[in-house]
This record gives sequence, structure tokens and C-alpha cells, in this order.
Amino acid sequence: MEVLFEDKHVIVVIKERGLLSEENPKPNMVTLLKELTKGEIYPVHRLDKDVGGVMVYAKTPLAAAKLSAAVQARELKKEYLAIVRGSLDPEAGEMRDLLFHDRRQNKTFVVERQRAGVKEALLEYDTVEQLTTARGEECSLVHVLLHTGRTHQIRAQFSGRGLPLVGDRKYSLLEDPCEIALWSYRLAFNHPKTGKRIEFMLEPPADYPWT
Repeated sequence: MEVLFEDKHVIVVIKERGLLSEENPKPNMVTLLKELTKGEIYPVHRLDKDVGGVMVYAKTPLAAAKLSAAVQARELKKEYLAIVRGSLDPEAGEMRDLLFHDRRQNKTFVVERQRAGVKEALLEYDTVEQLTTARGEECSLVHVLLHTGRTHQIRAQFSGRGLPLVGDRKYSLLEDPCEIALWSYRLAFNHPKTGKRIEFMLEPPADYPWT
């Protein structure tokens, strides 16, 4: 596991695909980090199991409380790279939707009306470049700034506009041989002890399936 930063309060790491970001009987980041640090680990945000990239975990209850508050206040900035099918029009902008997460299906849907369980979702995006897959399919590499952290938010909002992520079998009817084309590449937050703004950025590795 690659560690980008660690002190007494937080640890910033690269989450590997296939690991759950929260504690679970299945392979997960919290258990691995407890073994690595020989201490307690507190998750403050999450990534889907099949998504890799930069994450921060708290090492004390106080750090966890402050980082969780930063998430709620939208002060913890999370940026992603994704490849979606098709082209975006306009090439840059924002997506604001109402999302409902169906726990039975473990799937999030864009809905039109507010009701119990529905939450507002907001992200900004800009197209980095147009791509063509080996099969000749037109796709777009997109930079995403996430303002809210709803379950499957990026996947649901893009697929709701007919632009599913490449490799996303849950939100697309197409079968792709690759893993989901989503990577958490930049994270910025105020250090819970010093208050200093710090950021971490890492491009997807060269052997990432969709690069």
C-alpha cells in the first residue's frame, strides 16, 4: 500500500481497487491500515470498492470529527478522472440532480421530485480530451470536482445523461473487459491539527486498465 503522508493525526494513502474503504469482514482499507499503523483508523469519506486513488483516514477521534465536519461543509475537496461513453455538451459545466439510493439494489437513481431518502447532488466537470477505444467507440476523459459525496454519485449522474462510465457494469448495459474508469486523483483539506491547507495528487498508474 502506498502512503503519501502520515503523522499522528491523519494518514493519506492510495486505495487499491477491489478493497472496501470502510471496515468489513471482506478485504478492506481500515483493517489493512490498522495493521500498518498499529493503531486506530477512522474513515471520513469513501470510495467504491472497484475505484482506486487518493484517500485520507483519521488516526484519532478528534481528527475524525474535524475531517467529517469538513466533508459536511464541503471543505474537503475531492477530484476525479473518469472516462465516459460519448461526448459532453457543453464540454464543461455542472451537474445538479436529486438522487435516491435504493439499498436493496445498491444502486442510485436520478429522480425528479424531493421525497424521503432523496438528496441533492452537485459536481463540476470539464472535458480533458476526446478518446477512441480499441473498438472504435467515442469516449471522453473527464475531470470531475465533487461537491457532494452521494453514493455512486459520479456514476449515477453521468449515466443519467446517457454517458455511463467505461467499465461500469452496474450503470451500463454494455459489457466492458476493463475495470471501471474512475480514479480519485486529487484530495485537498485543512489539516485537523494545524489548520494548514494540504493537498495530494496522483495520476492513475501507467498499468491502470483504462489509461
